[in-house]
Amino acid sequence: MRRHLPGILNHALALLIGVAFLYPFYWMAIGAFRSQEAVLSEPLRLLPETFDLSAYRSIARLGGVDLSTYIVNSLVFTIAATAVGVIATGLGAYALYRQPRLPLFTSIRYGFMLTIMYPNMLLVIPLYFVVFKLGLLGSYLGIILVLSLAPLVFFIFVQFFRSIPVELMDAARVDGATELQILLRIVLPIARPVILTAILIAFLLNWKQWFPILVLSTRPDTYTLPVALLALNGEYGVSFQATMALATLTTVPVIILFLVTQRRVLGGFMTGAVKG
Repeated sequence: MRRHLPGILNHALALLIGVAFLYPFYWMAIGAFRSQEAVLSEPLRLLPETFDLSAYRSIARLGGVDLSTYIVNSLVFTIAATAVGVIATGLGAYALYRQPRLPLFTSIRYGFMLTIMYPNMLLVIPLYFVVFKLGLLGSYLGIILVLSLAPLVFFIFVQFFRSIPVELMDAARVDGATELQILLRIVLPIARPVILTAILIAFLLNWKQWFPILVLSTRPDTYTLPVALLALNGEYGVSFQATMALATLTTVPVIILFLVTQRRVLGGFMTGAVKG
């Protein structure tokens, strides 16, 4: 028994920490069924007094726009920006890996590294002027291009490509393979776990974006669920039930996605972070 005691204590501690982190999400979910008065009087109640769906009915249309429009926008922006970002940063990282001495490639690499530490909100104003000059302000394409900036994904790809032995590429070159054949037949099969990880990470990061979309949008029908959540509080004051209902709809899908794929995400992230 004494031999298993440390393991039991570690599991109990991990369970306690897990409950502490999960409780706010559970509180948010049941808060959609409770009135503000009930929450203030009994904030730690584990079950709602009644399962009232009026909060979900109240958010069916926000600011003159159907809730389905926000959901579709979230999916379109997230999927499109993820695809563009992963493809562009993946090819860019591969180019840096294959030709690191080309002019300005080193500057581009350090520029991506710098954006990881740079607050996103400070980049929105320059991006706003760029999108405005391109005539894409308020358009789906302009928002997607801004969201596709993925420095963390670029970092994962760079570190992974640096772990691939150069001798493998040289052997394929000696056998007569072209650069495109090396990429498609050698690099992509090896990089498949990292690519999947990059897609999942980019998807999770893009889903929660709200500030760039709010700045670049010119009409409510281009808003996403996070932006609609912000607009909900601004239009109706603070509606507790509606806020909790919309927050639940916004966060639960990505929570489920992460829980289902967390092992592959973390495993691929470590693969991309290890330098051979």
